[in-house]
Amino acid sequence: MNDLMVLANLLDAPKHGYALKKQVGLLSGKAEMHNNLVYPLLRRFVESGWVSKRKSPGERGQTRDIYALTNKGRQQLLRRLSHSTGKEVSSENGFRLRVGLFSFLDAETRGRILAERDGWLAGREKHLARLSGRLDLGLWGGEVVRFLRDQIRTERKWISHLKQKAGKHGA
Repeated sequence: MNDLMVLANLLDAPKHGYALKKQVGLLSGKAEMHNNLVYPLLRRFVESGWVSKRKSPGERGQTRDIYALTNKGRQQLLRRLSHSTGKEVSSENGFRLRVGLFSFLDAETRGRILAERDGWLAGREKHLARLSGRLDLGLWGGEVVRFLRDQIRTERKWISHLKQKAGKHGA
């Protein structure tokens, strides 16, 4: 997931590592992405040819590395966004990242991503309903299951809304 967020943050323009770690951190709900995550990813991306690196003078006389997404990197990002494993379908953050980048994906891929997530949520909701019916969850356990089922219903309504919106805007 971190790798997708770093690559996606290079879609609009080249950035230096510090800016990337700040932006990706904000997207993931933190002040910044840790150096031990962002720089090894960038090194791997440069070695893979997905990202190019060049030196640039900084504001205080230092030298900064500027990273830019290459065509190969853009293709890799789009391929990874388009491909969904069971683990990725079940990931709330992974799904939201993909939806946030729908403008870069074709209509068929967007529809498939929405359908896969909706199907996973439907299965999860059935599982929680069976759980509620078979076990005495007690007061607080029952509250947790009700909350989770409400979350699922809310997200499925949102997915329905996204499907309608995609249909109105040329899918």
